[in-house]
Amino acid sequence: MKFTWVKWSTLPVVVLMAGSMALAQDQSGSQSSGQSQSSPAPAAQPAPAQKPDPSIAQRKENQQDRIANGVKSGQLTAGETAKLEKKEAAINGETKADRAANGGKLTAAEKAKINKQQNSLSKQIHTDKTNSNTAHYGNNKVDQRRENQQDRIAQGIKSGKLTAGETAKLENQQKGINQQVAADRKANGGKLTTGEKKQINHEQNQASKNIHQKKHNAATQATPKNP
Repeated sequence: MKFTWVKWSTLPVVVLMAGSMALAQDQSGSQSSGQSQSSPAPAAQPAPAQKPDPSIAQRKENQQDRIANGVKSGQLTAGETAKLEKKEAAINGETKADRAANGGKLTAAEKAKINKQQNSLSKQIHTDKTNSNTAHYGNNKVDQRRENQQDRIAQGIKSGKLTAGETAKLENQQKGINQQVAADRKANGGKLTTGEKKQINHEQNQASKNIHQKKHNAATQATPKNP
């Protein structure tokens, strides 16, 4: 009789413990389910921003740097450089006129036209730098001075002290001197007479003064700011 009472008295305790365990499992499962439902999905990675196209002014500066490097290396002859800079001067003049007519800005159509012209000039720079024409300089005084003049012009282009128009004129002058040197040497078995050397030196003195004057006047390449 005593055993029966103990057995029945412990039954509610067992039932209560079982119910508590089940409730705890339900709460744990509900929390786990709630967490999985409320967890945000991983954010999608943003697409990389596209690099903006260079501005008209920046592209002009890039073209001038390429020309300067070609002059410095001898890949561009004086004649080739003069033609390239004449084209660059024309593009610059057109850009300036368009901006003056539109309150300092360029229309979309004007930008597209100028960009097309710069594409054409870029191809010409590449062609002239990679063709068989190169500026050859010897170890003699005449050729060394020709190389020095080209180096000064290249530095002026690179620094912006020489505009495209100024460079075209200076390189045309160098082209004339180079043609005279070539003709004199051809007529004298590859050499220059004392009189010819004196004449060429005089012409290079004039060219040197022109380079100095144009590098130190008020005209400079515009700094790339506006598109």
